[in-house]
Amino acid sequence: MEKKIEISMLCGFYGKLLTKKQFEFLNDYYNNDYSLSEIAENNNITRQAVRDIIKKGEKKLFEYEEKLLFMKKTLTQEQKIQSVLKELTKIQQNSSDKKIEHILDSIRKELNCLV
Repeated sequence: MEKKIEISMLCGFYGKLLTKKQFEFLNDYYNNDYSLSEIAENNNITRQAVRDIIKKGEKKLFEYEEKLLFMKKTLTQEQKIQSVLKELTKIQQNSSDKKIEHILDSIRKELNCLV
């Protein structure tokens, strides 16, 4: 997975566990596409200070994920749901029973709400 996407997702899971500055800077850098210089200018600090805060925040996010595995579990669950949805589609396409098709459609709608 690309680092930018990974950090962005980790911020969604664990961002509230970071300091306010770490979360703000990571969000600006990875989600809002601000440069280190822009963040530094907006906060009246040096570019190096911004970089240090971002690196510490990144380290914390990876530590949380290593211990709690929320992102890994969520991605695995989403993959399993997608797999089940594909199988339901196959069954529905090969079925001629309207009652079964209705039940499968209902299950598909419920699973789509989880993804």
